[in-house]
Amino acid sequence: MSVYDIPAQEFNDKLAQALNEIPEFKMPEWALFVKTGVSKVKPPINNDWWTKRSASILRQLYINKLVGVGRLRTRYGSKKNRGMKPERFKKSSGKIIRTILQQAEQAGLVEKAEQGKKKGRRLTDKGKEFLDNIKLGEKKE
Repeated sequence: MSVYDIPAQEFNDKLAQALNEIPEFKMPEWALFVKTGVSKVKPPINNDWWTKRSASILRQLYINKLVGVGRLRTRYGSKKNRGMKPERFKKSSGKIIRTILQQAEQAGLVEKAEQGKKKGRRLTDKGKEFLDNIKLGEKKE
């Protein structure tokens, strides 16, 4: 079984539990008060939303190989309710995504990379191994 075979929700839940054990993945104090994007009305209610978003971002890096912050902002964006006017798509917050990627770099799971004209971040060998061990149900040593 690979990451592609497991449903995304189940995989992200298992990965979020494993990320709780890594000291680098801690929610900053300011994250309790910020919305995840312009289109949202309130900050997230779930106390574990930081690790779940981190897990989701790491899964995106695994699937797409090389991903930048702008592409992830689009991925996690949503439609903004503008009252009587039609809804419009708005990107999510870049600060949250950048902070999560920086935490992943400190943990050694992600690195900055360039591929031709494309710039972004990709998983390191340690990061790929970490995600592969999650899908097998093994825990990190």
